[in-house]
Amino acid sequence: MASTPAQSTDSSFESPYGDKKLSIVQHLIISAFWFATNFQWGPMILILLPGDIGRLAGPDKASVLGKVGYLAIIAIVVPLIAGALSDRCKRKEGRRKPYIAVGVFLNIIGLMLMAYSVVSLKSWVAYLASYGVVQFGNNIASGAYMGIIPDVVRKDEHGKASGFMALMSQLGTLIGIIVVGIVLKSDQTFLRYGIISVLIAVTGAISYYGIKENQLKVDLEPFKVVQYIKSLWIDPRKYPNFAWVWITRFLVMLGFYSIVPYINFYLMDVVHIPSAKVEAKASILFAIILIVSSLTGIYGGLLSDKIGRKGVVYLANAVMAVIAPVFIFCHNFYAALIVGAIFGLGYGAYLSVDYALGTDVLPHKEEAGKDMAIWHVAMTLPQSIGQPFASLLLTISGYTLEKSLVIGEKDIVHYSTTGYGYIFVFCTICLALGAYLLRNVKGIE
Repeated sequence: MASTPAQSTDSSFESPYGDKKLSIVQHLIISAFWFATNFQWGPMILILLPGDIGRLAGPDKASVLGKVGYLAIIAIVVPLIAGALSDRCKRKEGRRKPYIAVGVFLNIIGLMLMAYSVVSLKSWVAYLASYGVVQFGNNIASGAYMGIIPDVVRKDEHGKASGFMALMSQLGTLIGIIVVGIVLKSDQTFLRYGIISVLIAVTGAISYYGIKENQLKVDLEPFKVVQYIKSLWIDPRKYPNFAWVWITRFLVMLGFYSIVPYINFYLMDVVHIPSAKVEAKASILFAIILIVSSLTGIYGGLLSDKIGRKGVVYLANAVMAVIAPVFIFCHNFYAALIVGAIFGLGYGAYLSVDYALGTDVLPHKEEAGKDMAIWHVAMTLPQSIGQPFASLLLTISGYTLEKSLVIGEKDIVHYSTTGYGYIFVFCTICLALGAYLLRNVKGIE
């Protein structure tokens, strides 16, 4: 979106911190909300949604979990709108803070409603509706929050700020999975959702009161929906490199999100983990993958300087594509951990160059925020497609029922190994295509 010429000279757009370098504490304050957001989404996607839906939906758990993917459309649309509207906010506390405050409030309301849906209503319909509120609130806050670093951090510290952002994000996901999936048990529903709510509230308050913002005092071009939507189209004929990188990222994430939501079910049905222990075991598996991927994430970036970004993607995708089907042959937990660690090696290496590839092919450097938001859709859109499609693949071979030993709980559903085979093979195809099509990107090694 274009802005008035005043944007380049008016003090509204200068950092409230001046020309001083930010301290470590200030960087931590600026990135604090990323910790809570990832503390929420890590266990939400990997532990809470599969577990709670499994208890609420019974034989329909795979198809209901697939419906969760449709709600990911909120994560595509809301940040684009919230970010653009926050650009124009003229409240005295700043442009981003009002949206962060409203988003945090709705986020917490949604979390409490999710817990209530599980414990009292016992309704997966109410549960998914409440999850939609969480998505809506969190993406309002995040859509505005993504503008904080460009607003208040000087350009020569953007890399440092991004490093703190990545650190807080990784720590949030890892600690969230450990606390929610291992320390707390599946019957501690209100405590699980309550801890997430408290962290969202605390870091939201830290952001609101701890980050300085200047009040916007100039009038920017009004937000025009039709004009803005048109500006989101990037012609692949004019910018083929951007198009191919977008497509390859879409394919990799499509493969990834066809597997991740169903790992809990996989551990029960293929690895034969008892239902009472599956959430803790899934948390351990994801923690191992996160730790390993963090290591290769560091070295993958260094390796890309020697063999090129495309070379790292070829290698990373090859590792993931080859190892994904091996999960089918893991009939004990330790074997699954080993295969998961190898998969994590590839995934971490891919992530190490994923962001760099996106920035390398941006069509308009002067509109990097908007272009990166479009590039980000290649990660969120696959969730809306991959999860429902994977549920179809999983259920196509049928299921068996096991009588639950917990009074009042629905019978436990077990899907066939064949169904999981379809999912992992689909993942392999997506990963292989993601690597192969990257060859169409020209001028980048």
